[in-house]
Amino acid sequence: MKQIIYLLLGVVLGVLGSYLYCSNCETTPVEAVAPSGIITPKEARILDQAFNTRHELISDSIVERPDNRSSWYSLEDMRGYLNYAENQAKSLGYTMDGVRVYLGAHAAVDSVPGYTTMFFIPTGSESTSEGSMLPFNTRANSGDIPGGDGLNGGSNGHPPSSNYPQ
Repeated sequence: MKQIIYLLLGVVLGVLGSYLYCSNCETTPVEAVAPSGIITPKEARILDQAFNTRHELISDSIVERPDNRSSWYSLEDMRGYLNYAENQAKSLGYTMDGVRVYLGAHAAVDSVPGYTTMFFIPTGSESTSEGSMLPFNTRANSGDIPGGDGLNGGSNGHPPSSNYPQ
């Protein structure tokens, strides 16, 4: 009889402890902290307009039609890609620390040059288990992860040659 009471007391304490622990686990929104590199819409317009002469040079002399100026990616695709790339980097023996955005162009079809595109490549450094007594990181800038898959599935601007904002 004494053992059953201890058993019931243990179950009650376990349930109570779980309840108290989980009641503090409510999903509260995390305050967003602006990362470095944030620009204002005014600064975005300045950058976009500064690109106009290059864009016109490419469109007029190479593509011979209004070329693409932007790529759009869904949040789901971006989050999915970042998770995928980070897991792939680990399996390749790297620690992913970012992505690099490259400009590219789709292949020509029937001698018509393809639109410009932007694609992402994961960056990072080799995972090592070296220790250091120094309190700071002495690693050089990270490079592209060899063998890391990129993301190029964004849609063109509407129309492709539209400036910022769309």
